[in-house]
Amino acid sequence: MLAQPASLLAVNRGAPVKKIAVFADVQNLYYTVRQAYGCHFDYAALWADISQHGQIVEAYAYAIDRGDAKQQQFQQILRNLGFTVKLKPYIQRSDGSAKGDWDVGITIDIMDTAPRVDEVVLASGDGDFDLLLEKIRSSYGVEAVAYGVPGLTAQSLVRAASRYVPIEGALLLRN
Repeated sequence: MLAQPASLLAVNRGAPVKKIAVFADVQNLYYTVRQAYGCHFDYAALWADISQHGQIVEAYAYAIDRGDAKQQQFQQILRNLGFTVKLKPYIQRSDGSAKGDWDVGITIDIMDTAPRVDEVVLASGDGDFDLLLEKIRSSYGVEAVAYGVPGLTAQSLVRAASRYVPIEGALLLRN
């Protein structure tokens, strides 16, 4: 007899499988992982880690579209893993600064999704999301899990989360 995944075993025993929604702040992950470790974030490892806790029913990755081939290849990898990739155009301002912030979009999507799931996973260290995690926990009773780079994740976000998972070790793509 073939071994069944834990999620199927839970269904067979009559226990409900936890429904999980994942929201990945690609820019935040890219820059914090690069700053802390000098490498890239492993989205496949993230997916595998989260899947141990239940079934991923929705997954979104928020990125900036610069239109280059390497970035498009990366976006296709995310799609192949199961993410819906949401893109905003890269905007270069006349003063040389750039714009490409997904905070409002991520917030709206999490607020829309929270009533339908048991757990929301936010992969970002951005402290602007602390009130959002507090709100969905209190209003919808969902677990709010934050994945972030130690030392580069806002402490307010860590405190607002039901559980904080440090991005380190197996969640890193080392060359």
